[in-house]
Amino acid sequence: MPYLSNMEKIETIILDLGGVLLNISFEATEKAFESIGLTNFHQYFSQYKASPLFEQLETGVVSEQEFYSYFRKETKLQVDDEAITKAWNAMLLDFPPERIEWLRGLEDRYRVFLFSNTNSIHHEAFQLKFSAEFPGKPFDLHFEKAYYSHILGKRKPYIDAFQALISDAGINPATTVFIDDTKTNVEAAEKAGMKGIFLTNGQTVLELGLG
Repeated sequence: MPYLSNMEKIETIILDLGGVLLNISFEATEKAFESIGLTNFHQYFSQYKASPLFEQLETGVVSEQEFYSYFRKETKLQVDDEAITKAWNAMLLDFPPERIEWLRGLEDRYRVFLFSNTNSIHHEAFQLKFSAEFPGKPFDLHFEKAYYSHILGKRKPYIDAFQALISDAGINPATTVFIDDTKTNVEAAEKAGMKGIFLTNGQTVLELGLG
């Protein structure tokens, strides 16, 4: 795995959220949905794929209320919005303090951005979680700008999502590192001209160095 300290002329770092800064468990959400009657949740959403409905949720095409309604219709689940929300949010675990300390160490060295495939339901939940774990500076203020797919209207690994970020942020892809725990996302960033770092097999940002 390449280290930031060994990379020449790096000016910008773009970080993924889940699996990079925030611990997540897709299995926890699968089990939570199973407990309310849905045994095949992985067919709708996983680390590597999203059904059309979840893509629409993650690009802001459908509202939360529309999502709940369509989800019940697709899955035949007879549960309320709160039950769906609880199961959906079960994957959001914690922000390891050492990773947040690492993040804060980047501010004086690089332009730092976040690019996360997420949705309005998770967005509210992890913001509250971060504020509870780290009172004071809001999560988004740790970045020059945080890009969320449901607000951007585009999601990884589509190349146009990276192109939109590059244009909006005014960054040079050649001097930018993108860090993610999903290989297809890293490959898309590289196609957009960035240097990519794929975190795998339990690797964390703590192994990357600070430059």
